[in-house]
Amino acid sequence: MSAPLAFLSLLVELAFGYPDRLVRAIGHPVIWIGHFISLLDRTLNRPAATDRARRILGCIALILLVGIPAGMACALEALVGALPFGILFTAVVASSLLAQGSLASHVKAVAEALEHEGLSAGRKAVSMIVGRDPERLDEAAVCRAAIESLAENFSDGIVAPAFWLGVGGLAGGVAYKAANTADSMIGHRSPKYLAFGWAAARFDDLINLPASRLTAMLLVTAACLVPGANPRAAWRSVLRDAKKHRSPNAGWPEAAMAGALGLALNGPRAYGGVMVDDAFMGEGGRREATAVDIRRALQLYWTADALLIALTGGVAVAMIIIG
Repeated sequence: MSAPLAFLSLLVELAFGYPDRLVRAIGHPVIWIGHFISLLDRTLNRPAATDRARRILGCIALILLVGIPAGMACALEALVGALPFGILFTAVVASSLLAQGSLASHVKAVAEALEHEGLSAGRKAVSMIVGRDPERLDEAAVCRAAIESLAENFSDGIVAPAFWLGVGGLAGGVAYKAANTADSMIGHRSPKYLAFGWAAARFDDLINLPASRLTAMLLVTAACLVPGANPRAAWRSVLRDAKKHRSPNAGWPEAAMAGALGLALNGPRAYGGVMVDDAFMGEGGRREATAVDIRRALQLYWTADALLIALTGGVAVAMIIIG
């Protein structure tokens, strides 16, 4: 019954989110996973070890990080699965792995900051959702960064966990979230993590492959339904540009979003004072992105999210009928 679990989890998270009071009281699964990653980093990431040894230790860390939380989730699902309405309880737990409303609110905050308080406020708002140097960004770059983050995090933060909930139940969703969080914390190309975080980075690339392609298709389809969006340009951008991105996955949703909005996204940018020379996504040319484009991107996002929920619901119904 994994597809029904994914469907119910999307509905629960959309309706209720993860209340701030609950975060203050007990934290959040990502916070718990982050603490575990930090513990493994301190324990296993030994600077004096050779690169080969650190890669092996990084593999061990990844196995522990994914296996232990997934095992606990599997036990919980088995424990409550036989209870009346057990799937509803499991869906409430699984909804914490999704971020539909919070993603949109963070991106919307960038548009509102630019519109009402100016560039400085926009830079501060976008720094909450991207890792690049905000002080180097002009208004158009702030808008592009917000839209890129929306596209990529739609894939990583919503479509991918929903996909793995549908494939592997609560354990699948938890395993995905643990691996994705590990990539964000230790999957860097810095001297400290190049070897130790290698397994986390490569594994995250692998498990995001299906969701990134699905996300692109959802955005292209959404472009057919949102006035002013261009589904043909979105599809052309996906086919032409997605493979040019330095990430094997991020280019797919970014290219679809860029084409649908008529923008050029991605391209050269700075992280921690280091310039990253990446390819552009889309055919936007010299057109500067604005706060209006952020709001148009949010329309696409919400439409694509509704399509995801409908698709998941359709698969759930089919599974129930077949089963």
